[in-house]
Amino acid sequence: MIPRLRDRFNAQFTPDRHARFLATLAARVGAPIEFRPCETPVFLPADLLAEMRRASDEILAQLSAPGYLALSDRAIPEAFRAPGEGPHPTFIQVDFAVVRGADGRLAPKLIELQGCASLYAFQLILPEAYGEHYDLGGLAYLIGGLNPEGYLDLFRRAVVGAHAPEEVILMEIDPERQKTRPDFLLTEQLLGVPTVGVTEVRKRGRKLYYERAGREREIRRLYNRVIIDEFVGKGVRAAFDFRDELDVEWAGHPNWFFRLSKFSLPFLRHPAVPRAAFLDQLASYPEDLDRFVLKPLFSFAGSGVKVAVTHADLDLIPEAERSNYLLQEKVEYAPVVRTPDEPSKVEVRLMYLWPDGAAAPAAVTTLTRLSKGAMMGVDFNKHKEWVGSSCSFFEA
Repeated sequence: MIPRLRDRFNAQFTPDRHARFLATLAARVGAPIEFRPCETPVFLPADLLAEMRRASDEILAQLSAPGYLALSDRAIPEAFRAPGEGPHPTFIQVDFAVVRGADGRLAPKLIELQGCASLYAFQLILPEAYGEHYDLGGLAYLIGGLNPEGYLDLFRRAVVGAHAPEEVILMEIDPERQKTRPDFLLTEQLLGVPTVGVTEVRKRGRKLYYERAGREREIRRLYNRVIIDEFVGKGVRAAFDFRDELDVEWAGHPNWFFRLSKFSLPFLRHPAVPRAAFLDQLASYPEDLDRFVLKPLFSFAGSGVKVAVTHADLDLIPEAERSNYLLQEKVEYAPVVRTPDEPSKVEVRLMYLWPDGAAAPAAVTTLTRLSKGAMMGVDFNKHKEWVGSSCSFFEA
């Protein structure tokens, strides 16, 4: 999106260089990478990044208001309403599509919010791998003037808190088979925090334990990577209940997964936010229904989203389930990244860290996704190149 930087990068790119980049990344992780790292990073213009940050801060301010927090209580299923929530989320993700406005300028449009963790370790290593194989001199990838040491310090404070790393676990469902496993491995390398499957966690009284090298250790803090939709969908059985009163701290409290989510969209009033409404609160369907998508409020990796919505589709949803569906205005991604064939569309995730005791969340880095399909998901980009997971660079 910065033409001279795009020209410079595209002139450097070769399939062999990309293969070496992927080999460097896998070697740094220490395991194969099952998701698709994109051939290219995104070059974000300074004014577009600033607009994203401003919009994101204004949106998060609306969601921090006591009125919204009270309304979002109903987003949390009773079966997963965990105690010890704390005053704010530890991790926040704000996803923006890059669109073209009526004036022809590039602009951000909100796609989704998430009050849970993302690939904080991997997104530190990925830009470094690009930088090893391409001339990216003079460009930054960390936000707010952070350097890698400052980023790691914030990340450590958010995940480990005041505890020893061995008293903290990264908790996930079947972590060996998750596509995000490279992030787990890098988290252990960077912070010393082990990854433990949720079904391996033991409970005695109010305490949780895990075992390593034949030794049982008490868990004092959970770096929570469990996605509740997946937990329910796979019928996972854990030794503890999320509603239990436990002598443990949460890094990524499960309640925020629900509070900051698609559920938030109908409550937001901002130029960067598309129109959205709960299905049960519509007196009538929009006349321009072809400009909307239907989304279940809680779905794993975008499953269940219906792009071409009809009146019949909406009528089929039972009355008791309609409050769990969102009708959201479609966002038209702009094809803005020049590639050897058709241009790619871009989604930029601003990743925030909010350690215990910090006055406000800090935007620290980005995760970008590139697509040439109707949506960002893998299923819409099969057999395509210059798509997948990436990061942003910008002029410091």
